[in-house]
Amino acid sequence: MRTILIVIMMYGFNGKVLRVNLDTQKIDDELLDEKIYRKYLGGRNLGLYYLNKETSRGVDPLSPENTIVFATGVTTGVPLTGFCRHSVVAKSPLTNGFGEAEAGGFWGAELKFAGYDAIVIKGRSTKPTYLWVHDGEAELMDASGIWGLQTRESQEAIRGELGDRLVRIAQIGPAGEKLVRYACILNDLKYANGRSGLGAVMGSKNLKAIAVRGHNRLEFKDPEKIKEIGKWYNENWPKHPGALSRSKLGTSDGLLATNADGILPTRNFVKGSFDHAEDISGERMKDTILVGTEGCYACSIRCKRVVRGKPPYETDPAYGGPEYETLAAFGSLCEVGDLSAISYANQLCNAYGLDTISAGVAIAFSMECFEKGILTKDQLGGLEPGFGNTEAMVKLVDMIAKREGFGDTLAEGVMRASQRIGKGSERYAMHVKGKELPMHEPRGKTGLALQYTLSPSGADHMQATHDPVFQSNVENIKPLGILDPVDRLSLGPDKVRLFKYLQLWWNLLDCLCVCKFVIVPHGAGVFKINHLVDIVNAVTGWNSSLLELMLSSERSITLAKEFNLREGTTEADDRLPNRFFEPLESGPRKGAKISENDLKQAIITYYRMMGWDDAGKPETAKLLDLNI
Repeated sequence: MRTILIVIMMYGFNGKVLRVNLDTQKIDDELLDEKIYRKYLGGRNLGLYYLNKETSRGVDPLSPENTIVFATGVTTGVPLTGFCRHSVVAKSPLTNGFGEAEAGGFWGAELKFAGYDAIVIKGRSTKPTYLWVHDGEAELMDASGIWGLQTRESQEAIRGELGDRLVRIAQIGPAGEKLVRYACILNDLKYANGRSGLGAVMGSKNLKAIAVRGHNRLEFKDPEKIKEIGKWYNENWPKHPGALSRSKLGTSDGLLATNADGILPTRNFVKGSFDHAEDISGERMKDTILVGTEGCYACSIRCKRVVRGKPPYETDPAYGGPEYETLAAFGSLCEVGDLSAISYANQLCNAYGLDTISAGVAIAFSMECFEKGILTKDQLGGLEPGFGNTEAMVKLVDMIAKREGFGDTLAEGVMRASQRIGKGSERYAMHVKGKELPMHEPRGKTGLALQYTLSPSGADHMQATHDPVFQSNVENIKPLGILDPVDRLSLGPDKVRLFKYLQLWWNLLDCLCVCKFVIVPHGAGVFKINHLVDIVNAVTGWNSSLLELMLSSERSITLAKEFNLREGTTEADDRLPNRFFEPLESGPRKGAKISENDLKQAIITYYRMMGWDDAGKPETAKLLDLNI
């Protein structure tokens, strides 16, 4: 009898995942059914699919048994602005729960071009190694000679060994090798999977880098539609004030407005404005140390800064320049007004592989503890890191990355550091679930309180668009069913509903691996909500809907919650540091504070809106509804 093989064409993705076992040094290809892609879409959601399935309950995040997943979305690599990103997912050594981080650049698209949609890695190599993925093939390479090198030196060595300057490399630096709990993963020296300590997970596996190169180009169901949408975007983004501002000043375009509004985190979140905000602004950067701009794959906006700091803090432009979060973390939060010093601290983080947010919060924590007399000069190796001490700020970055002296304590993150120090220092440790707070003040936009407490990966400002955007205009989010403006200071059911639907939207972008800066409802966005549906369908040919995509996003949030519950996280962990229930001490919003009771009620309301019980556990009916 003649056998007829029916091949179903997949558009936009390869249908193939690379499986790597570092214990056995075995590499395999796994073919995925198209239903998996349609159910999970990719990115953080595909990472959660593997994390829940293959990581045992209670595993030590820094043990060989932890699984780390690098995943693209079904639209990664589409030649449109913003469709370039990839996610990394693992159990976090910082929070002991769901850990994830996204990055832009070129690495995600290159992995797709190399023939794979994701890489799933388990085990631990007996010696330093790196993974080389190229045109449908993969091999493990000896990294003994580059172990200990900073990221620029190791990138040059890998590219030299492979004989191709266009190899894209996602790697860790010495901080990841030394298991700093907020070590990050960098590609092209400046695009970071910054949060959750995933660089330490790579370090624990003796995995220095993943190098990728591919010459395959993706096939799309409706390439003409994609060209049409791309033409529309390129014609319209120069007319959009938010996109123009982001292109001109990068992510620091709102720093001065944030300061004027009284919500620029200052002095470890004691204040809401900084006297030297102009000195660390995007405008000052543009007029002084900016030497160029860069962008991610297929991006027209080019928001990445390239700087050369002034002596004694001259910087290497290869490491790019500081984003808003970095300017605030090393700047206003530490009350340091030296832009070149902040840029140098950013370079150190990129060279060593450190999350700039967590590093800045750890340093601000040590400054407050020093000023309160909890830490002494002797404990700090002779340093006197009071607020505003530029030299101490820079020195502490170096000490953290190397785990030298008191840097070893700060390398554990502020939650563990405060537990080690004691003496009431816990009061000054700004974290949720162990992850340090980003540079956004919830006492002036209360939706941030929900973002920080309800993010499954710990404090995260990228869970939803921030409140001020929708205080007067909700036109861009009417497709989500939000028809009325919501007060930025509300914590009532209207704010919870707004947050829920915006969280679903923004998490959808993390599943598809799309830049949040190019699709509304973010203020700098140009694409409209329904553009995303059109793009997904033009890529895949699925005839999907906004409802189907939003359900996939809800599936990812619920899967992350299920993972955290399994690992011991409870509703008691969904809380803010007590500092935010106290009034801001100065600035235009002096006296503003979060109501602890209102926040508790808002959290319960959110649980119920999500189909969870009052303890935050998803109801069986909700799991069945989401098919998980």
